[in-house]
Amino acid sequence: MKALVYTQPNEMQLLDRPEPIPEAGEVVLKIDAVGICGSDMHAYHGHDPRRKPGLVLGHEFAGTIAQSRDAKWREGMRVTGNPLITCGTCEYCVQGRDNLCANRTMVGMTRPGAFADYMSIPAASLVEIPADMPAHIAAATEPAATALHAVNLTMRALLRPLPECRALVIGGGAIGLFCALLLRAYGCRNVTVAETHAARRASCEREAGCSTLDPLAQEAPQNHFDFVIDAVGAKVTRASALAAVKSGGVMMHIGLQDWASEIDMRKLTLAEITLLGTYTYTMADLRATVAALHEGAFGSLAWLEQRSLAQGPQAFADLHAGLAKSSKVLLIPDLA
Repeated sequence: MKALVYTQPNEMQLLDRPEPIPEAGEVVLKIDAVGICGSDMHAYHGHDPRRKPGLVLGHEFAGTIAQSRDAKWREGMRVTGNPLITCGTCEYCVQGRDNLCANRTMVGMTRPGAFADYMSIPAASLVEIPADMPAHIAAATEPAATALHAVNLTMRALLRPLPECRALVIGGGAIGLFCALLLRAYGCRNVTVAETHAARRASCEREAGCSTLDPLAQEAPQNHFDFVIDAVGAKVTRASALAAVKSGGVMMHIGLQDWASEIDMRKLTLAEITLLGTYTYTMADLRATVAALHEGAFGSLAWLEQRSLAQGPQAFADLHAGLAKSSKVLLIPDLA
């Protein structure tokens, strides 16, 4: 089979790899669509020591079961799935907080990922998709579920109903746009997205019907927003998020561009700000996201860009250079 392999920093190659053989309790998926995630780009740049050269990346996938060694899942079923391989027995798994599993491993990190014609995965990670759901929409489940999990956590911390709140989303990439789309679907009438890239600002305005600002040219109003979602996670965006949130508000942190920075702890304390972190999603979130995507809660997703798997090396290069038309590029193995 063909697989897109991370061979060294800033290099992806389309190579021949043997087709996977499923172990007991696993299935082999024929990959129908797979998205390029920011964490894949992080690995591509050589910044993730957990993802070493020689690895097949890719964890945002939709596929069709080609082989099954699990009685519940039959060949021909269409699925997406949870790239986090969880144990099912630790305290977090039994609480339904399987995203925090103490023993988790991951597709595209500790085992070969979905940038390939075929991929194996434990059947326990699968989520069935509707028969009429396009593969490229289903492959958006993973990033959309990240947004859904974050927005739902934020809503639990708000003192007033979401439609009454002013929201700021920092970052108009895929996660930020998914957050804005979901907030609008949930009834939040006042959503602003801060994004430096002009095309992404235009996409957010067009797809989510929200207002935007360029933080390089216009500072977000300070002490103004009921909650702020930082979908970038850089030192500067953390500072901007905390400055923008008003007293008693909520700051949700998703992005992980920088691992550490100072923030204004005096404001956090005196203004009684709720600071939340979020990590991925649960299986329940993934199922809810499939339903939301199918029902159109995230819009048409016409902004998703599709390329063939063979164009994968160029797609990574274009994303690196800021030349991709969309904030989310999907690779389609069967696309000519």
